[in-house]
Amino acid sequence: MCKQLEVSRAAYYKWLHREIPEQEQENIRLAELIKEYDERFRHILGYRRMTEWINHFNQTKYSKNRVHRIMKKLGIHSVIRKKKKKYNSSTPEVITENLLCRNFYATAPNQKWATDVTEFKVPGEKKKIYLSTILDLYDRYPVAYVISTRNDNRLVFKTFDKAITKNPDAKPIFHSDRGYQYTSKVFQYKLKEHQMKQSMSRVGHCIDNGPTEGFWGIIKTEMYQMYEIIDEQSLRTAIREYMKFYSEERPQSRYQCKTPLQVRTEALHADKPQEYPIPVNKRVQKYKQKWCA
Repeated sequence: MCKQLEVSRAAYYKWLHREIPEQEQENIRLAELIKEYDERFRHILGYRRMTEWINHFNQTKYSKNRVHRIMKKLGIHSVIRKKKKKYNSSTPEVITENLLCRNFYATAPNQKWATDVTEFKVPGEKKKIYLSTILDLYDRYPVAYVISTRNDNRLVFKTFDKAITKNPDAKPIFHSDRGYQYTSKVFQYKLKEHQMKQSMSRVGHCIDNGPTEGFWGIIKTEMYQMYEIIDEQSLRTAIREYMKFYSEERPQSRYQCKTPLQVRTEALHADKPQEYPIPVNKRVQKYKQKWCA
């Protein structure tokens, strides 16, 4: 082997019996952690979240550059998201103004709720199931969700009723898109009955409901990697298990590596809830400076 590789036997044995430096040993341990977490969470972690999660769960202080470098050596990276299809809008009955104006920051639970409905295709069948969710913008906690085979008023109304049952005293600003369920007079009556102000996204501005759109991107990227989905029943099970994972087990960097449930529980039992400012997106700021008057 040494002859074929043009390496002297003395150099080979010196390398074989050398003392491994501490830094190299640490890199080996980190590489094992990276492979473990990548396999455990089914390839959903990019280098930033990989760094945060490893540091959080192992009380370490690895840098993002170090983790990124080792992940590239191992050929490990997060999954790529697919582009979404475009859908035609419906004619609304009644619409309201966009009260949030993309201000998704809240200082306490039940100040601002955002909701939407998304669809999932059942593998091997010409069939879809729909997920309706209400997110609290303070902690990104799913206040309520319902799974159904029909995207209709009953789905949205049932989701709203579940949220009210769990939070009977809540009177948040309720934000949604202009889907026919949310613009119906019956739904608007339900909001007024519970003294909630309604807010709606503008036509063609999905970013007006950014938190829920982001949540759909997360669940559709990570859930399909973490669970084996072969039919409708396994898809329903995967959605329920992922919602539990997202709420109770998935740390988020904005919340100092706490889960949404931890943030919500702490806030509901505190006299003054801790505030978690939304980090400034430098790319967005640069874009606004260049293109916005």
